[in-house]
Formats: sequence, C-alpha cells, structure tokens
Amino acid sequence: MSRVDIQHVTKRYGTFAALDNVSITFNDGEFFGLLGPSGSGKTTLLRSIAGFIIPDEGTISFDGEQVESVPVHRRAIGMVFQSYALFPHLTIAENIGFGLDVRGVAREDIKKRAAEMLAMVRLSGLEGRYPRQLSGGQQQRVALARALITRPKVLLLDEPLGALDRRLRQEMQVELKDIQRETGITAIFVTHDQEEALTLSDRIAIIDQGRLIQVDAPQTVYERPATVFAANFLGDANVFRGTPVAEGLKLADGTVIATLKPSTGAAIVRPEKLRVAGGHKKAQGNSIEGEIIQAIYSGASVTYRIRTKVLGDTPLLAFIQNQTGEVLATGALVTASWDPEQTIPVDA
Repeated sequence: MSRVDIQHVTKRYGTFAALDNVSITFNDGEFFGLLGPSGSGKTTLLRSIAGFIIPDEGTISFDGEQVESVPVHRRAIGMVFQSYALFPHLTIAENIGFGLDVRGVAREDIKKRAAEMLAMVRLSGLEGRYPRQLSGGQQQRVALARALITRPKVLLLDEPLGALDRRLRQEMQVELKDIQRETGITAIFVTHDQEEALTLSDRIAIIDQGRLIQVDAPQTVYERPATVFAANFLGDANVFRGTPVAEGLKLADGTVIATLKPSTGAAIVRPEKLRVAGGHKKAQGNSIEGEIIQAIYSGASVTYRIRTKVLGDTPLLAFIQNQTGEVLATGALVTASWDPEQTIPVDA
C-alpha cells in the first residue's frame, strides 16, 4: 500500500495558522486517528494529504515521492465523508463502480469488481437498490466500497461514522477495522470521538491549534498523556497543579501528592484509578478527603463528583465499577485514594 510522510507542513489563512509546522509519518498499513477539537487543524491536514488544500510550506510524500503538485485525481487516494455523498439517482452497484466508470474501465470489469466490493462490505444482493432504500450503516458501507474499488494507496476518512447513532456506530467501528485489516490499506481518519479513536487506531495524533500535541499508541496517550490538554481531551482527568518537591507535587494547601516521576508543576490521575470509601480516614497511597456533591449511577458503574479543599470549585471525579450495588449518597463524607504510580506528571 503506502507510507505517507508529512514534513514541516504549514497552512495559513491570513494570520491564522490552520497547520503549524506539522511533521508526522503514517506507516504502511496503519490505521491512524487524527483527534482534536473543532478548528484544531485535523481536517485541514486530511484535505492537504488528499490534495484539496495546498500547504504554504513543507512537503507531503507517498512512498518517498512528493505529491504537493499532483492533482487530487492522480494521488491514488480513496475518501469517505460523514455525509456518505452517494448519488441518489444511481443504484448501489452504480455508486460503487462510479470511480472505475469515469476512468473508462470496461463495463464487465466494473460489474465484477463492484460485486467483490459488495461481498467485502457484506451487502451482496443489494446492488440494484438505491441509497434511499438503505439504512445509514449500509450507506456508509457503500461509501467505503466506492472508495476502495479503485484500489487506492491511502484511504482518508473524515468523521466517517459521525452521522450514525451510538449503537450502529459501535457496530460499524468493528466492521471498518475488519475491512481495513483485510485490505491492508493505509487509513487515516479524522474524529472528535474519543471512544472511536481508542477503538480503531493503531496510533493517534492529538492536534490543537494546528500543532501536534502528542503522537503515540492510544493506550500510551491515555495512560501517559504528555500535557493537560491531551489528558483532558482523551478521556476525563483530575488535574493537580502545584510546586515540584522531592516526593512529587506540593499543592497550594500544603498537601503533597506523590507522583510516578518528578513533576514539572502539574499532574493528572484518571477517575477510574481512584478508590472511594465512606468517612474521613487516612488511606494507603495518595488520599484526599471530601464530600460527595453528585453520584451518577449508570448501571455498570457510578461516577462521583467530590468537593475537596484541595481542588476548590473543581470537583474531584471518581469512576467506580458497580461490584456491590452500593451507591454513596450525596452529602456523604468520603476519602478518595489512589496509588502514587497512577499520578502522571504532565506539561501544563
């Protein structure tokens, strides 16, 4: 398939840098997620790879060959959009075969390849239907088959599952991953959905204000975020700020939080790493006393929002698996504790 190299790419609109000196490599056969808030630059990066946007600076290469001057239709890419962009007046088979038709491929070859694509996306037998006769998930699979039928080097997906409901989106995540593995294609997808990024990606890049914040395997970014922004964007995080000391981090009220390694002034702990016990009592490891201000019961788990002197107006979050059926009441005095190795120093 293809390796995509982005080197020092910058794209400005006036004084605004949509991409700011971005360098990143997408490996051959990798499923790579671009994650960030609206306006962060992730779609600009995707469209620059596609050729819809020409960078002001930097290079984009496919397998070592620069493509900045190569037009979109010659970049050997496939694209899938959130809106599907299917032609309503064409049958499913005609939609899938459209890319081959405009390339002048023989009709019998198009029919054969379209049938192969339909089988791959599990839609055999529906070739004569029209898009309006399919469900959202089926339409998304048609869009995927249409993108893959030309055998592109790179598959680009812009919020590919954003228009689906939660249950269908989860099902399609599994199918999309299976199809990408089956074809071995290099896939780069844009999403703002944290769960989707964690589920699909071999690696992810968190982008903010046109800059790369962190690039790594999803588990690494989640368990060892580099910055407060990365920690808060990929999941929830309790953030502590203070003065670095030998033991870890000294907070404004004098409380010392032991950290995994020396802190630079900020550290986070994920809510699911906390233990919550009734009453104010010293606990093993790091511990903070507080009062429950909200208990959110969701069946399999309970999320507690806890008022503490340490964090002031910002509640401490604790995510507890429902193993006993017990839910501590609002107003209850509690002690939240966690192991020092779960306190991760981050850059502010």
